[in-house]
Formats: sequence, structure tokens, C-alpha cells
Amino acid sequence: MELHDVWFVLIAVLWTGYFFLEGFDFGVGVLTRLLARDRAEKRVLINTIGPVWDGNEVWLLTAGGATFAAFPEWYATLFSGFYLPLLIILVCLIVRGVAFEYRVKRPEENWQRNWETAIFWTSLVPAFLWGVAFGNIVRGVKIDQELEYVGDFWDLLNPYALLGGLVTLALFTFHGTVFVGLKTVGDIRERARTLALQVGLVTAVLALVFLGWTQIDNGDAASLAALAVAVVALVASLAATRAGREGWAFTLSGLTIVAAVAMLFLTLFPNVMPSSLNADWSLTVTNASSSPYTLKIMTWCAGLATPVVLLYQSWTYWVFRKRIGTQHIAPDAQHSASEVAH
Repeated sequence: MELHDVWFVLIAVLWTGYFFLEGFDFGVGVLTRLLARDRAEKRVLINTIGPVWDGNEVWLLTAGGATFAAFPEWYATLFSGFYLPLLIILVCLIVRGVAFEYRVKRPEENWQRNWETAIFWTSLVPAFLWGVAFGNIVRGVKIDQELEYVGDFWDLLNPYALLGGLVTLALFTFHGTVFVGLKTVGDIRERARTLALQVGLVTAVLALVFLGWTQIDNGDAASLAALAVAVVALVASLAATRAGREGWAFTLSGLTIVAAVAMLFLTLFPNVMPSSLNADWSLTVTNASSSPYTLKIMTWCAGLATPVVLLYQSWTYWVFRKRIGTQHIAPDAQHSASEVAH
């Protein structure tokens, strides 16, 4: 296997890790409107991801940086062609991070409610737009013989990509709902389980249509196997949720994301960004990659740094593994910025 093939796989792994981890982050943000009945429950939901949300976003930075270094042509075409949706995602992530930190800086109810509203929308919009973006990458976009994107924003809003956006939004919301069931106690835990079953059924229908469409258009035996794993894992996650086995339900919902993202990358390879104008103008792992020497240096750096990052992030989840409920939330007048951090 050539180094550019290795880095295609590594970038796929980074995006998979990002969607697995940030997926339940986004889902919890959406649930601040769908699940929480009062501000105390919103604080419980936000606190379930308080210690980890910023660490989860590091996976996005790493995936973007790896793409820039390993496949500069892919990075350039992607970020120029998808400039507006990626800018919207970036603004949402910035506002979302500010909302987590500033929500508890003042005790006024309106102040905190406004930041909680920001958390909801800046979780929902990226969850949808990531699906739109990857739907377009897999489907193919207007790339000319100069390997440049020549379409416009409206070309990205096609039925296949919009369906992809609905799938990621539903799947991340389901993943987040299962995570809340795993991390909370009391009534909110029971309601999360009920909502997870409802959201999961909608997710199953949308995902089956989208992944089936993908398989028919671009699939092979390997992508079909990944599709089967995704479907079985999602059904098993729903069964585990119904049985009250939140740990298994979360693991299986995560496996659904892993298998679904794997399927998209399997249908993409050896392309990294297909051209819908002419297949010969597509960006591939060969014509979009950096030099072998650059990839070699990157491989050594990744091999040394990645285990350290994984150990540290695993330790963070272990430290903050306990469940919380409304009984653990301090009165409004007493809580401080340390709440979201701890």
C-alpha cells in the first residue's frame, strides 16, 4: 500500500472519530430543546458534555490539518468550492464554544437562556451541514480540467446531499440521546430512552434510504458489507435502548456512525473528490497528494503523537464517567463557570 493510500485511510479514521465524538456533542445540544423541560435539565444536558466537547473538536482540526498536509489539492478545491457552508460551520463552532463558556458568566435568566438557544442552533446547523458536505463529496461536484470547483452554492443543495444532511442530523441526535441516557439519572434518563426509540426509528428509515442510494450509485462488495454493519448496529442499538442497556446502546450507535462513514469513504476511494463533469477530472489519492517525502515525515509524526492523544482523551472520559442529574445542579445563584468545565 502506498503512503497516499495510507493517509486516505488515516483521514477517514480522523473524520470517523470526529463524527463519533462530536456527533453526540451535537446531539446533546439539539436535545436542550427536544428533551429538557426546564433550565435545570438543560444544565444537566450541557454538563454531560462540559468536560469533553472541546477535546472532541480537536479531531476536526486534526482531520483538516491532515487533509491540508497530505492532500493539498483536495483541501484547496474542497475549501474553495464549499466555502460558504464551511464558513457557516466554522461560525457555528465558534459561537458554540463561546456559548458554553459565557452561559454561566452572569446569573440573569435571559442571558443564560440566550446562550442556551445559541447552543441549540449551533449544534443543529453543523450536524446538518456536515451531511450535506459529505453527500456532495461522495456524489461528485463540478470540477474542471484544472482541478478547480466551477459550481456555485446552489449546486450543493441537491436531493442526495440534503438527504445526507437529514441523516447526519438524525443520527447525531439519536447518538446524543443514547449518550444522555448513559450519563444521567432520574426522570431525564427515562425520557431520553423513550425519545431515543422515536428518533432511532426515524434515523433508521432515513439512513437506509441514503446508504442504499449510495450503494446503488457507487457501491461495491466492501461498501455493501459496511452498509450491513451500519444497519445491524442501528437496529441492535435500538434493541439495547429498549432493554435499558445504555452502555451497549451507545457503543452500537457509535458503531453505526463508524460503519456509515466507512461506507462513504469506501465508495469514494480512490477518488477524494469526484468530478461530475468528467471522471478524468476527478481528484484522486494520486493526483491530489503531497510528495512521498512529506507523507513519510507525516507518518512518523502521527505514529508518535497519536497514541499520546488517544491516551489523554481516554483518561478524560474515565475521570468524568459518572452519571449526573438535577440533584447535582447547584442553585442558579450559586453556580459558576466551573460548572461547565467540571
